[in-house]
Amino acid sequence: MKKTSTRLADGRELIYYDIRDDTVRTAADPRPLPPVATTSEIRHDRLLGDDVAIASHRQARTYLPPADECPLCPSRDGRHTEIPDSSYDVAVFENRFPSLAGDSGRCEVVCFTADHDTSFADLTEEHTALVLDAWTDRTADLSHLPSVEQVYCFENRGVEIGVTLGHPHGQIYAFPFTTPRTARMLDSVARHRTATGRNLFDDVLADELGDGKRIVLETDDWAAFVPYAAHWPYEVHLYPKRRVPDLLALDDAARAGFPAVYLELLRRFDRIFGPGAPPTPYISAWHQAPFTRPAERAGFGLHLELFTVRRTPGKLKFLAGSESGMSVFINDVPPEDAARRLREVAS
Repeated sequence: MKKTSTRLADGRELIYYDIRDDTVRTAADPRPLPPVATTSEIRHDRLLGDDVAIASHRQARTYLPPADECPLCPSRDGRHTEIPDSSYDVAVFENRFPSLAGDSGRCEVVCFTADHDTSFADLTEEHTALVLDAWTDRTADLSHLPSVEQVYCFENRGVEIGVTLGHPHGQIYAFPFTTPRTARMLDSVARHRTATGRNLFDDVLADELGDGKRIVLETDDWAAFVPYAAHWPYEVHLYPKRRVPDLLALDDAARAGFPAVYLELLRRFDRIFGPGAPPTPYISAWHQAPFTRPAERAGFGLHLELFTVRRTPGKLKFLAGSESGMSVFINDVPPEDAARRLREVAS
């Protein structure tokens, strides 16, 4: 992997990640961009104990432009985009409309490929390994920012999820706090340790492997399963078999094995609803340990959660009164049935 860091016309950082070590990136951004102006601030909810990002400037962000106006494609034929070069493998840049900025964290866009008309599932294993390298490198760099407590790499795919740009891309949020979901996991890990003397992530994985009914696929280094209490119609958790706190700690074997496993999961998701069905909308989310809680990092288990809001062809799972009002999920698809379906659609 070769990493090249540069700046866009308004001062935002842009980083190219290339497969070839001899790739040269010298293209400048000629656009007359004004400085980025954000209104992002973090407000604390005293009743729930969590934090909310207020970012009204995001109302002006680009919304579903046609392919020939996509800002994530390379700059070609006189049209200048967020990527000044005429080609790229993987590119990462600071979001022009960030939810988090300055003392409130940082938001980045990860362009998985220069090809507008493809998806992550269409990438090669070599290219997927490069994306993993980019996620890992950005996690490392962002962890050193004084305002950052937790780094979250994720992909939203599909208009049903709320995607505003059709180009294959994901995002990285560098939070100035430990997110509520992670805090709840850490609390559960602590209670489990007190009650049993064991690690909760290890026991969850061992129980799923032992039961077997919800296993979707397994290799020497990774295991993918539908969790016992899945919240979403089709939801898969991907665990490295050797527990580590974050992407930085993955060993060489796990890193080498990840592309094949992840691509297979994404391709199965696109086959859940049968031939001719539109691409499956999904969220793919890496859960990493916070960097500012060293006493708890050792007990956390890095894992990826992949889920879709589609519950059946033509029907979505909406977060209505119970889910949105009380955070109590109601799942219409039994996890064992979801796992069985995901095994049926194997390549």
